[in-house]
Parts: sequence; C-alpha cells; structure tokens
Amino acid sequence: MTIVGITCAVILGVTGVLCTIRIVRGPTMLDRTVAADVFVAACVGVIGVEAAVNGHRNTLPVLVALSLVAFLGSVSIARYAAPDSDKIAATRAKVPEEQQREDDVSPGGRP
Repeated sequence: MTIVGITCAVILGVTGVLCTIRIVRGPTMLDRTVAADVFVAACVGVIGVEAAVNGHRNTLPVLVALSLVAFLGSVSIARYAAPDSDKIAATRAKVPEEQQREDDVSPGGRP
C-alpha cells in the first residue's frame, strides 16, 4: 500500500468516525441525513481506494448501487422534510391582501 493509499484511508476513516458522531448526536433529522449521506460518500471513497490499490475491477457495480441508494435516500428525506405547498398557500390566504403585496415587493421597490 502506498503513502497515497494510507493517507486516503486515514482521511476517510476520520470522516467516517465524525459522521457517525453526527448521526448519533445530530440535533435534527436533516443533520443526521447530511451526515449519513457524507458517511455513504466516505464508504464509496474507501471502496474506490481499495479497488485502486488492489486493482479490482469488479467493485464498480457496488459503487454505483451504493451511490444510487444514498442519492435516493437523501432525496426522499428532503422531499419528506420540505414544506408542503398547500400549507404555504393556506397561510398566505390568511394574510391580508395588502400585506401580501408588501411581501411581494423587493427591497429595491420592484416586484
């Protein structure tokens, strides 16, 4: 194993430990989601470094599948955590029309 491989392994190992701490201690669901996404990216990096150091070619499907699962998980949680447009429209309907017009005008005076 070369110095570059060892350096990458150490950096990715520290990243994994820090992400695990953030997943356990994360104050919000979105903090945990971002930490899990970075953790999966670090795992993909570890598998990629291992494949590069040892000359494996069979790990590419694993990397693609792991990346796809991480992407879909992040998108689904972001979709779940995003504000509902119906609730926003209902809230805006409760605000008087004059207040809505003031909110729609930018600080420069142009809509």
